[in-house]
Amino acid sequence: MNALELKVPPLLLVILFGGAMWAVSRLLPAGYLTIPGKLWLSAAVLAIGACIALLGVLEFRSADTTVDPRTPHEADTLVVKGVYRYTRNPMYLGFLLMLVAWGLFLGSVFAALLLPLFIVYMNRFQILPEERHMRALFGETYDRYASQVRRWL
Repeated sequence: MNALELKVPPLLLVILFGGAMWAVSRLLPAGYLTIPGKLWLSAAVLAIGACIALLGVLEFRSADTTVDPRTPHEADTLVVKGVYRYTRNPMYLGFLLMLVAWGLFLGSVFAALLLPLFIVYMNRFQILPEERHMRALFGETYDRYASQVRRWL
């Protein structure tokens, strides 16, 4: 299982999960919910998710450190300002919110059941390996940051 660590780009994972959510919603139509204003609600959640993810990218760019999630060992700066004061993983949180928006748009309970799997996968194969690299690179500074700021929210 370690072979999957830091291998699948998170954006590709979002696309794969989005496709799986769509497929599940079509295969199991009995799970549809009527959500009043679902178009507006899903658009709002999508916009919030995209903004959070973009803020994470912009903070990395302004710190002039790597944005590539497959190479955390190349980080030369621990970014702890801006959106990183509230979440250690704003890009992944943003991606999750985008998938939530997609689930709302689809209106399928069964599609929404894939969201916890996205979180589990991201924690195990992306975030935990990244955290190991951050601890190796920044030591006690990272540990202090991690103790003050939650992984997701």
